[in-house]
Amino acid sequence: MYDSHYPHIQPFLDYLKFEKRYSQHTYVSYQTDLAQFSAYLVSQFDAPAVEKITAGMIRSWMAELKEEKNTAKSINRKISTLKSFFKFLMKQGIVAQSPLTTVVTPKISKRLPAFVAEAEISTLFNHVEFQDSWKGRTHRLVLLVFYSTGMRLSELVGLKESQVDASYNQLKVLGKGNKERIIPLHKELLTDLKQYIAEKPHRLPGIENVFVNDKGKPLYQKYVYQLVKENLALVTTQEKKSPHILRHTFATHLTNQGADINAIKELLGHSSLAATQVYTHNSIEKLKEAYRKAHPKA
Repeated sequence: MYDSHYPHIQPFLDYLKFEKRYSQHTYVSYQTDLAQFSAYLVSQFDAPAVEKITAGMIRSWMAELKEEKNTAKSINRKISTLKSFFKFLMKQGIVAQSPLTTVVTPKISKRLPAFVAEAEISTLFNHVEFQDSWKGRTHRLVLLVFYSTGMRLSELVGLKESQVDASYNQLKVLGKGNKERIIPLHKELLTDLKQYIAEKPHRLPGIENVFVNDKGKPLYQKYVYQLVKENLALVTTQEKKSPHILRHTFATHLTNQGADINAIKELLGHSSLAATQVYTHNSIEKLKEAYRKAHPKA
């Protein structure tokens, strides 16, 4: 285990969990990356002390990751983990400088985020027949909330009744790092949510989740993922059919209608504008397509 050779890893992971309040998923990713890197150092370089780790050792690990068919995106994430770890060590005064300063990460080919076309979304909500049952109502409302708010899967599954603010027509969403953000609701969706909450079957004590099954129990992530996949398959040939695609769709449709990029950033709960700017590429592609179709010289 890496702890015996690199005892600084656990305090770093504790820092991520208790001070940075990273999610369990993110915590496990950092833990896995550092375990892999420390195992590599033990096997290839006889476990050098953290202050003796060099850029060359890190590049050597990157080369092995590439040989093992890891993607550029995966390698970049692992290097990002190391950057955070060494930044922590510098703050603690354990190392004087980071060996990552001269490490160049592999370039990632930019892929435009996939999304569902506006016409297909219209078909989903205006022409697909949902079951006249609690299950059918739940499916339709889950899809509508995803598309209307851009919420993440974990945010929707964890959404509580108290987060639906009817006074101001908005949702208070708890996102990554326990950061709260406000998402406005149009009146029709707010009415649907209020009615859904009022008619929830088998109200179980202590369960305040907005979305429940017909036994009154909260929906779990795998179930919601599957319902999104099955319903999107009815209206789109888009390869990916996940809740995250509806988040991309929300952002892309807003961008295409001229919404301010900073406003979209806040609605999505992005900590950096760089993460949001990818949606402007879809908008540019739309402009190019319009130009090609309409301009006589195109």
